[in-house]
Amino acid sequence: MAVSPYDEIAEWYDAWLGPEDDVRHDFLVAAEELMGDVAGLRVLDLACGQGRVARRLAELGARVTGVDLSARLLEIARRYEAEEPRGVEYRHGDAHTLEGVPDGGFDGVLCYMALMDIPDLDAALGSAARVLRPGGWFVFAILHPCYNSPPSGELATPQGWVRTVRGYWEEGYWRSETRTGPPGKVGSFHRTLSTYVDALADVGLVLERIREPRATGRFAEGRPVWAEVPSVLAARCRKPAPTSEAG
Repeated sequence: MAVSPYDEIAEWYDAWLGPEDDVRHDFLVAAEELMGDVAGLRVLDLACGQGRVARRLAELGARVTGVDLSARLLEIARRYEAEEPRGVEYRHGDAHTLEGVPDGGFDGVLCYMALMDIPDLDAALGSAARVLRPGGWFVFAILHPCYNSPPSGELATPQGWVRTVRGYWEEGYWRSETRTGPPGKVGSFHRTLSTYVDALADVGLVLERIREPRATGRFAEGRPVWAEVPSVLAARCRKPAPTSEAG
Protein backbone atom coordinates (compact mmCIF):
# COMPACT_ATOMS: atom_id res chain seq x y z
CA MET A 1 0.00 0.00 0.00
CA ALA A 2 1.25 3.47 -0.84
CA VAL A 3 2.36 5.91 1.86
CA SER A 4 0.35 9.08 2.32
CA PRO A 5 2.14 12.45 2.24
CA TYR A 6 -0.17 13.43 5.08
CA ASP A 7 1.78 11.12 7.38
CA GLU A 8 4.51 13.77 7.53
CA ILE A 9 2.14 16.59 8.51
CA ALA A 10 -0.50 14.71 10.51
CA GLU A 11 -0.16 16.63 13.80
CA TRP A 12 0.11 19.96 11.97
CA TYR A 13 -3.00 19.13 9.94
CA ASP A 14 -5.01 18.22 13.03
CA ALA A 15 -4.08 21.56 14.62
CA TRP A 16 -4.69 23.47 11.34
CA LEU A 17 -8.28 22.24 11.17
CA GLY A 18 -9.04 24.12 14.35
CA PRO A 19 -11.37 23.50 17.29
CA GLU A 20 -13.77 20.55 17.16
CA ASP A 21 -16.75 22.83 17.76
CA ASP A 22 -15.87 24.84 14.63
CA VAL A 23 -16.49 21.96 12.24
CA ARG A 24 -19.82 23.12 10.79
CA HIS A 25 -18.70 26.01 8.63
CA ASP A 26 -20.34 26.93 5.32
CA PHE A 27 -18.74 24.12 3.32
CA LEU A 28 -19.78 21.22 5.54
CA VAL A 29 -23.24 22.72 5.92
CA ALA A 30 -23.58 22.48 2.13
CA ALA A 31 -22.47 18.84 2.16
CA GLU A 32 -24.91 18.03 4.96
CA GLU A 33 -27.77 19.58 2.97
CA LEU A 34 -26.89 17.38 0.01
CA MET A 35 -26.72 14.22 2.14
CA GLY A 36 -30.00 14.86 3.91
CA ASP A 37 -30.98 12.86 6.98
CA VAL A 38 -28.25 10.27 7.66
CA ALA A 39 -29.66 8.83 10.89
CA GLY A 40 -29.40 5.05 10.76
CA LEU A 41 -27.61 5.01 7.42
CA ARG A 42 -24.37 3.14 6.73
CA VAL A 43 -22.00 5.91 5.60
CA LEU A 44 -18.43 5.61 4.38
CA ASP A 45 -16.23 8.64 5.02
CA LEU A 46 -13.79 8.25 2.15
CA ALA A 47 -10.35 9.77 2.87
CA CYS A 48 -11.53 10.54 6.40
CA GLY A 49 -8.23 11.97 7.65
CA GLN A 50 -8.23 12.56 11.39
CA GLY A 51 -11.94 11.82 11.60
CA ARG A 52 -13.42 15.26 12.09
CA VAL A 53 -16.24 14.78 9.60
CA ALA A 54 -16.72 11.13 10.56
CA ARG A 55 -17.38 12.29 14.11
CA ARG A 56 -19.94 14.80 12.84
CA LEU A 57 -21.70 12.09 10.82
CA ALA A 58 -21.84 9.88 13.92
CA GLU A 59 -23.35 12.76 15.90
CA LEU A 60 -26.07 12.93 13.24
CA GLY A 61 -26.87 9.27 13.83
CA ALA A 62 -25.04 7.59 10.96
CA ARG A 63 -23.20 4.28 11.30
CA VAL A 64 -19.82 5.45 10.10
CA THR A 65 -16.77 3.76 8.67
CA GLY A 66 -13.78 5.97 7.88
CA VAL A 67 -11.06 4.95 5.45
CA ASP A 68 -7.80 6.79 4.91
CA LEU A 69 -4.36 6.13 3.47
CA SER A 70 -2.55 7.99 6.25
CA ALA A 71 -1.74 5.72 9.17
CA ARG A 72 -0.77 8.71 11.31
CA LEU A 73 -4.03 10.57 10.68
CA LEU A 74 -5.90 7.40 11.59
CA GLU A 75 -3.95 7.23 14.85
CA ILE A 76 -5.26 10.69 15.67
CA ALA A 77 -8.80 9.72 14.65
CA ARG A 78 -8.70 6.65 16.89
CA ARG A 79 -7.38 8.77 19.72
CA TYR A 80 -10.44 11.02 19.45
CA GLU A 81 -12.66 7.93 19.34
CA ALA A 82 -11.04 6.54 22.49
CA GLU A 83 -11.51 9.83 24.31
CA GLU A 84 -15.17 10.14 23.30
CA PRO A 85 -16.57 6.97 21.70
CA ARG A 86 -19.04 7.52 18.87
CA GLY A 87 -18.96 4.07 17.31
CA VAL A 88 -16.87 5.11 14.29
CA GLU A 89 -14.83 2.32 12.70
CA TYR A 90 -11.57 3.41 11.11
CA ARG A 91 -9.80 1.40 8.43
CA HIS A 92 -6.39 1.87 6.85
CA GLY A 93 -7.00 1.72 3.12
CA ASP A 94 -6.41 3.18 -0.32
CA ALA A 95 -9.25 5.17 -1.91
CA HIS A 96 -8.17 3.86 -5.31
CA THR A 97 -9.19 0.29 -4.45
CA LEU A 98 -10.99 0.23 -1.08
CA GLU A 99 -9.64 -3.29 -0.75
CA GLY A 100 -11.58 -5.32 1.79
CA VAL A 101 -14.61 -3.03 1.68
CA PRO A 102 -17.56 -5.07 0.41
CA ASP A 103 -19.55 -4.26 -2.71
CA GLY A 104 -22.79 -2.42 -2.04
CA GLY A 105 -22.15 -2.17 1.67
CA PHE A 106 -23.06 1.50 2.17
CA ASP A 107 -26.12 3.71 1.82
CA GLY A 108 -23.92 6.74 1.25
CA VAL A 109 -20.32 7.70 0.62
CA LEU A 110 -18.96 11.11 1.57
CA CYS A 111 -15.62 12.36 0.29
CA TYR A 112 -15.12 15.73 1.92
CA MET A 113 -12.34 18.01 0.64
CA ALA A 114 -10.21 15.08 -0.52
CA LEU A 115 -10.90 14.12 -4.16
CA MET A 116 -8.50 16.82 -5.35
CA ASP A 117 -5.75 15.17 -3.25
CA ILE A 118 -6.22 11.70 -4.77
CA PRO A 119 -3.97 11.00 -7.79
CA ASP A 120 -6.27 8.65 -9.75
CA LEU A 121 -9.73 10.20 -9.87
CA ASP A 122 -11.24 7.47 -12.03
CA ALA A 123 -10.11 4.69 -9.68
CA ALA A 124 -11.38 6.49 -6.58
CA LEU A 125 -14.79 7.20 -8.10
CA GLY A 126 -15.02 3.63 -9.34
CA SER A 127 -14.34 2.35 -5.83
CA ALA A 128 -16.92 4.71 -4.34
CA ALA A 129 -19.52 3.50 -6.82
CA ARG A 130 -18.66 -0.14 -6.13
CA VAL A 131 -19.23 0.06 -2.38
CA LEU A 132 -22.55 1.90 -2.71
CA ARG A 133 -25.79 -0.01 -2.67
CA PRO A 134 -28.04 0.58 -5.71
CA GLY A 135 -29.86 3.85 -5.10
CA GLY A 136 -27.19 5.07 -2.69
CA TRP A 137 -25.72 8.57 -2.80
CA PHE A 138 -22.20 9.87 -3.26
CA VAL A 139 -21.54 13.37 -1.93
CA PHE A 140 -18.25 15.17 -2.34
CA ALA A 141 -16.79 18.61 -1.74
CA ILE A 142 -13.65 19.88 -3.45
CA LEU A 143 -11.74 23.08 -3.96
CA HIS A 144 -13.76 24.76 -6.70
CA PRO A 145 -11.81 23.91 -9.85
CA CYS A 146 -12.88 27.09 -11.64
CA TYR A 147 -11.36 29.37 -9.00
CA ASN A 148 -8.45 27.34 -7.64
CA SER A 149 -6.21 26.64 -10.61
CA PRO A 150 -2.54 26.66 -9.51
CA PRO A 151 -1.71 30.22 -10.68
CA SER A 152 -4.90 31.73 -9.22
CA GLY A 153 -4.81 34.44 -6.59
CA GLU A 154 -6.68 37.43 -5.25
CA LEU A 155 -6.43 41.14 -5.74
CA ALA A 156 -7.75 44.14 -3.84
CA THR A 157 -9.33 46.73 -6.12
CA PRO A 158 -11.19 49.98 -5.44
CA GLN A 159 -14.39 48.00 -6.07
CA GLY A 160 -13.44 45.25 -3.62
CA TRP A 161 -11.65 41.89 -3.71
CA VAL A 162 -11.48 39.94 -6.96
CA ARG A 163 -10.20 36.45 -7.78
CA THR A 164 -7.59 36.18 -10.51
CA VAL A 165 -7.57 32.92 -12.51
CA ARG A 166 -5.37 31.54 -15.26
CA GLY A 167 -3.99 28.16 -16.25
CA TYR A 168 -7.39 26.52 -15.87
CA TRP A 169 -6.83 24.02 -18.69
CA GLU A 170 -3.50 22.78 -17.32
CA GLU A 171 -4.43 19.72 -15.31
CA GLY A 172 -2.13 17.82 -12.98
CA TYR A 173 -0.29 17.89 -9.68
CA TRP A 174 0.71 21.24 -8.25
CA ARG A 175 2.10 22.68 -5.06
CA SER A 176 2.38 26.31 -4.00
CA GLU A 177 4.92 27.65 -1.54
CA THR A 178 2.64 30.64 -0.90
CA ARG A 179 -0.40 28.66 0.28
CA THR A 180 -0.76 28.11 4.00
CA GLY A 181 -3.06 25.06 3.84
CA PRO A 182 -2.46 21.51 2.57
CA PRO A 183 -1.79 22.59 -1.06
CA GLY A 184 1.26 24.37 0.30
CA LYS A 185 2.37 21.34 2.33
CA VAL A 186 1.60 18.24 0.26
CA GLY A 187 0.20 19.65 -2.98
CA SER A 188 -3.00 18.86 -4.84
CA PHE A 189 -4.33 17.85 -8.27
CA HIS A 190 -6.04 20.42 -10.44
CA ARG A 191 -8.72 19.13 -12.80
CA THR A 192 -11.30 20.96 -14.88
CA LEU A 193 -14.97 20.86 -13.99
CA SER A 194 -15.69 18.84 -17.13
CA THR A 195 -13.12 16.22 -16.08
CA TYR A 196 -14.96 15.70 -12.78
CA VAL A 197 -18.39 15.51 -14.43
CA ASP A 198 -17.21 13.10 -17.13
CA ALA A 199 -15.44 10.89 -14.57
CA LEU A 200 -18.65 10.59 -12.55
CA ALA A 201 -20.59 9.57 -15.64
CA ASP A 202 -17.93 7.03 -16.62
CA VAL A 203 -18.47 5.06 -13.39
CA GLY A 204 -22.25 5.28 -13.58
CA LEU A 205 -22.83 7.95 -10.93
CA VAL A 206 -25.64 10.34 -11.86
CA LEU A 207 -25.13 13.98 -10.86
CA GLU A 208 -28.23 15.27 -9.06
CA ARG A 209 -27.42 18.51 -7.24
CA ILE A 210 -24.53 20.92 -6.74
CA ARG A 211 -23.82 23.63 -4.19
CA GLU A 212 -21.35 26.52 -4.35
CA PRO A 213 -21.43 27.80 -0.76
CA ARG A 214 -20.67 31.43 -0.13
CA ALA A 215 -18.26 32.15 2.70
CA THR A 216 -19.76 33.91 5.70
CA GLY A 217 -18.72 34.89 9.21
CA ARG A 218 -15.10 34.67 10.31
CA PHE A 219 -13.97 32.94 7.13
CA ALA A 220 -15.39 35.71 4.95
CA GLU A 221 -13.83 38.31 7.21
CA GLY A 222 -10.41 36.69 6.86
CA ARG A 223 -10.73 35.92 3.13
CA PRO A 224 -13.31 38.37 1.72
CA VAL A 225 -12.74 37.19 -1.85
CA TRP A 226 -14.60 33.96 -1.01
CA ALA A 227 -17.74 36.02 -0.38
CA GLU A 228 -17.44 37.14 -4.00
CA VAL A 229 -16.76 33.80 -5.72
CA PRO A 230 -17.07 30.21 -4.43
CA SER A 231 -14.04 28.56 -2.88
CA VAL A 232 -15.68 25.12 -2.79
CA LEU A 233 -17.91 23.02 -5.02
CA ALA A 234 -20.10 20.34 -3.43
CA ALA A 235 -22.22 17.80 -5.29
CA ARG A 236 -24.56 14.87 -4.77
CA CYS A 237 -24.63 11.91 -7.15
CA ARG A 238 -26.70 8.74 -7.19
CA LYS A 239 -25.92 5.13 -8.04
CA PRO A 240 -28.92 4.11 -10.11
CA ALA A 241 -31.11 1.32 -8.81
CA PRO A 242 -31.95 -1.40 -11.32
CA THR A 243 -35.31 -1.01 -12.99
CA SER A 244 -37.65 -3.94 -13.29
CA GLU A 245 -39.03 -4.69 -16.73
CA ALA A 246 -42.73 -5.24 -17.00
CA GLY A 247 -43.89 -8.22 -18.99
